[in-house]
Amino acid sequence: MSPVVVLVGAPGSGKSTVGRLIADRLGVDFRDSDADIEAAAGQKIADIFVDHGEPYFRALEKAAVKEALAGHDGVLALGGGAVLDAGTRVLLKAHRVVFLDVTLPDAAARVGLNRDRPLLLGNVRGTLMKLMDERRPLYEEVAVLTVRTDREPEEIAADIVESLKK
Repeated sequence: MSPVVVLVGAPGSGKSTVGRLIADRLGVDFRDSDADIEAAAGQKIADIFVDHGEPYFRALEKAAVKEALAGHDGVLALGGGAVLDAGTRVLLKAHRVVFLDVTLPDAAARVGLNRDRPLLLGNVRGTLMKLMDERRPLYEEVAVLTVRTDREPEEIAADIVESLKK
């Protein structure tokens, strides 16, 4: 079993929104690794960060992504930082990975002051810019396709579905 497509990108890039649209168009299930982590831990991600710290969260994330890559045959959206793990990047090489490339203004507008994104608390725009700069090479490393997200989610999903047919 293997995902039809795996979506990666910065917070606010539209992985969940676009992923659900792709799944609907293809008639498959949508899965979000962040939701898997919350279900397994019995806590929101923000609470995991506060109660246990980022290293603990990253260990949960690594396990959740590995399990989803092996056991899900629909559309899979990964948390923005999942690509930080070298082992995860190796696993992603065997999959069709799409990097949803979002601009800083669009990402900042989409995430706003969302308290469910613990790494973005405080200076949202500055922190987001730093994360995007650090992670962009990793997203590009694992992606077989890069799609700009400066248009309607339906258009993005349609383009990705079309590319999957090729």
